[in-house]
Amino acid sequence: MNSIGTGYVQIYTGDGKGKTTAALGLALRAAGNGLKTRIVQFMKGQHYCELDAVKMLQGLVEIEQFGHPEFCRITGEPDVQDIERAQAALRRLKNLMDKRACDILIADEMITSCLFKLIAEDDILELIRRKPDGMELILTGRGASARVIEAADLVTEMREVRHYYTKGVQARKGIEN
Repeated sequence: MNSIGTGYVQIYTGDGKGKTTAALGLALRAAGNGLKTRIVQFMKGQHYCELDAVKMLQGLVEIEQFGHPEFCRITGEPDVQDIERAQAALRRLKNLMDKRACDILIADEMITSCLFKLIAEDDILELIRRKPDGMELILTGRGASARVIEAADLVTEMREVRHYYTKGVQARKGIEN
C-alpha cells in the first residue's frame, strides 16, 4: 500500500444526489494513483453499473454488498434480516481495518443504516475511533448526526435544490444506476 499520511475521516451526507457518486469518484482518483480502495455497501444488494465499472479496476477497487436485492425501504421497525446484513457489513469494515487491507475504506450508506436503525450511532463512532493511521475512511448516507459530524475531519452535505425526479423522470442507466 502507498502512504497517504495520517488519513482522515470524510463524510458525504445530506438529502441531495451524489453521496455515493462522490465516494466512487474518490476511489477512481485513488486508483489512478495506485491506491487500493475497498467499498462496503450497506443496504445495497441490487445491481448498479458501478459494480461493472469497478471490475475494470480489479485489484485497486473492490465493492462488497451487504444488502437485500430489493431497495431497502423501512417504514416501521427494521426487518431482522436487514439488521443482520448491516451487522455483517460492520464486521467486514472492522476486519478490513484490522488487516489494513486498503488505503481507502468506504462505508457506503452506513449513515443511512443508522438512520434506519440497522446499526447504532455508537457503531459508527467506534469505527471512526479505530481507524488506523495511513487509512482514509469515507462514510456516506443521509442523516448524519451531530456527534458523527463532530467526529469527522471533512463533512460535505449534498443538498437538493432541484431534481428531475419530481417531474417523474425515473433512474437512468449509467446516470443514476
